Amino acid sequence: MVTTTMWTIRRLPSTRLLGCLQLRPHLPSRNATQGEYRRPGKPQKDKLPWRNINFSFSKGLDGIWKQMMLVKKEFLDTFVGPQGKPLREHILEQNQVVWEFRGPQSLERWIVSSDREIGGQSEAYLKVGRNTNTCFLYGTLRSTPPRDGETRYSGYCSMRSKQTLRSFDRRKQFDWTSFNTLHLRVRGDGRPWMINLASETYFSHQKDDVYNYFLYTRGGPYWQDVKIPFSKFFLAHRGRIQDDQHPLWLDKINTIGFTLGDKADGPFQLEIDYIGVCKDYAHTEEFAYELNKKNP
Repeated sequence: MVTTTMWTIRRLPSTRLLGCLQLRPHLPSRNATQGEYRRPGKPQKDKLPWRNINFSFSKGLDGIWKQMMLVKKEFLDTFVGPQGKPLREHILEQNQVVWEFRGPQSLERWIVSSDREIGGQSEAYLKVGRNTNTCFLYGTLRSTPPRDGETRYSGYCSMRSKQTLRSFDRRKQFDWTSFNTLHLRVRGDGRPWMINLASETYFSHQKDDVYNYFLYTRGGPYWQDVKIPFSKFFLAHRGRIQDDQHPLWLDKINTIGFTLGDKADGPFQLEIDYIGVCKDYAHTEEFAYELNKKNP
């Protein structure tokens, strides 16, 4: 058996033999580095994704009925106008309320998270205000990192809107091309927050791209109307500001979020009345940051 094996190797061409015996170094591919992100301290998912699916027949019928109702609504809205509004109202509209909080059912459109997911000690909760017309985000921020040997920094709390879906789970984006300013009515405790806007992307490695800007709350019992132009938002990827900046695509907005991570341990609270967009004719700036132009 050994003689046959040696004879087979002897008959191979020299280039092919060197290719078989050469040890190639292991280089991480781009797909591996840009794959699914796993937070430090979080165990890997060994369970196959299809094992979490409920294959019951009744659930399938309910899902089909729900999707057909959404198809019917989308079909009828096309005869009324964009987003179910008359065409004249859509063209002349200068202010639009996108998210408002009017009852406990409005909180189902939001997701609250904190560093407790990676072993931290921060806590964040969401509830309806006293008059059931506002959203009250409160909790405690703690910047002590978990003792997992991997995480170096900790201490954040966030609230993010859920992705709006069309029929058959198609993504629905917000078209804000007619507006140039984000309008919020909030009441905070003096802490600085980070506003996150996520838009639709075309490549898989851009799924973590988010446009950020700062929200400075005054504190005290009085409400404040905050207007932030979209030209002020800057591009970041997984918390790192990118060198290649470009304006936000206002025709494909997916979600909005609020993040607190000022490293000041203690309780916090943020009350939101509504989140909308408006058209400010006095603002003519296209983009507030320098664009990197390639040498032709």
